[in-house]
This record gives sequence, C-alpha cells and structure tokens, in this order.
Amino acid sequence: MNKLIHIGFGNIVNTEKIIAIVSPEAAPIKRLVQKAKESGMAIDATQGRKTKSVLVMENSQVVLSALLPETIAGRAQAELPESEERQCVQEGEL
Repeated sequence: MNKLIHIGFGNIVNTEKIIAIVSPEAAPIKRLVQKAKESGMAIDATQGRKTKSVLVMENSQVVLSALLPETIAGRAQAELPESEERQCVQEGEL
C-alpha cells in the first residue's frame, strides 16, 4: 500500500516514489530545478515561500517544498513499518 506524507501546506506525496530529498542550495540542484521548470516537470508546493527542500521523484519530476529536508525525511521514516526500519538500520541507511 502507498505511504503518503505531508510536505507542507496541505500537499502530500507518495513516499514510495521519492528517490532523494535534498537541499536546494547547491549549484547542481539549482540547475536540476531550473531544467525541471523549463520542461514542465517541476511541482511547486511552497505556496510562495522559500524553497527549503527538493524531492526528486522516480518519474523525473521534482517537487519543491518549504519544509526542511530533515523534517520530510523524519516524516518518511516515521511511516516505515518496523521490519523495514530495522533492515535499514542494519544496512546503515538510517
């Protein structure tokens, strides 16, 4: 079943489709966001506020959020079933 998390201002994403949650400050991420906007693959979920995180999705879409990457990652980890969370800890992913 799909796990959904709140990314701010009533916007929700499917955690199973997230590849990465990154800060928008690095130049390569800024270029990625600009290219996504130009190609129509960017979803702006900031409600006009400053972008604090960029979610890279499986289908090459980019979602912009006004929440910090740590906040979104914490919410995504809270949604993991206990068995998956234990496996991630054992593998050093968390």
